[in-house]
Amino acid sequence: MEIPATTDATTASQTARNKLSENFDTFLVLLTAQLQNQDPLSPMDSSEFTQQLVQFSQVEQQISTNDNLETLISQQSAAAAALPLSYLGKAALIESNRATLPAEGTARWSYAFAEEPSAVTLSVKDSSGRIVYTESGVAAAGVHNFAWDGSKAGGGSAAPGVYTLSVVALNESGEAITSDVNVMELVSGVDFTTGAPRVVTSSGSHDLEDILGILNP
Repeated sequence: MEIPATTDATTASQTARNKLSENFDTFLVLLTAQLQNQDPLSPMDSSEFTQQLVQFSQVEQQISTNDNLETLISQQSAAAAALPLSYLGKAALIESNRATLPAEGTARWSYAFAEEPSAVTLSVKDSSGRIVYTESGVAAAGVHNFAWDGSKAGGGSAAPGVYTLSVVALNESGEAITSDVNVMELVSGVDFTTGAPRVVTSSGSHDLEDILGILNP
């Protein structure tokens, strides 16, 4: 949320307005002195200082326009902050390969293909990038769900935490097929420390652009 930048812009606008006011006062003092001391036989050309008055007016109008733009930016920033706050406590469908394995339960992902693959391999990796579990996925176009209960490839159970899902899909020619991986997680907070607001779930923080949908839990 760019509140500091907006505040700086407002301060700059006010400084410009104050400076313009000081210059205008100085201009009027000098103009009055010139009029009082002008040669009666060769009076000043009125169009000259009239033009200067017009220029001052144009600058003042520009500063007023900037004030209005700053107000709109401030309102837009407030609206941008309010949107993610409305997600709190709701389930978000997020474009992400990270999911949380709870102490009791399963980590859940969904994956999808635009075209039909001939072979699909699903690999679950820990925070160090090591593969802890692998299995064959559904070799069909469309959206598919995958739930992992923490079972490890070599036996035993993985510790609760955040894991990532890697999907490798190949067509009949052995060429890689692009896949989309999503998770459904509860929004527990909103992070404003990085500038643009980010929603916080059990697997970490996510950009608003990665939110594909919001559902009541």
